[in-house]
Amino acid sequence: MSESTSQKPARRRGRIFPEITISPEELARHKAEGEAFSQRCWAIFERLKPEIIDKYYGWYIAIEPDSGDYFIDVDKEVALLKARHKHPNAIHHIFGINETGVSGRI
Repeated sequence: MSESTSQKPARRRGRIFPEITISPEELARHKAEGEAFSQRCWAIFERLKPEIIDKYYGWYIAIEPDSGDYFIDVDKEVALLKARHKHPNAIHHIFGINETGVSGRI
């Protein structure tokens, strides 16, 4: 008879791709760029909000901050597609047209 061992195999811990790591400086730079982008989009949204909130309340707005273009639709995906159609290589930010600008639910 052979003896059976009841030892579990050792768990491997660590990164899946350890060669792909981002330095803390690079992470901080990405975060700062994202926050700056959001602030530029928020400024455009705040400027437009008084004009559009009554007519389009509950709709969505996609903003491209470099040109200042914005696209409004009742469907979030359609607003984003309109923005991508006109600016295919740009990053867009989407807001809900309401008091807070939140575009989703928890």
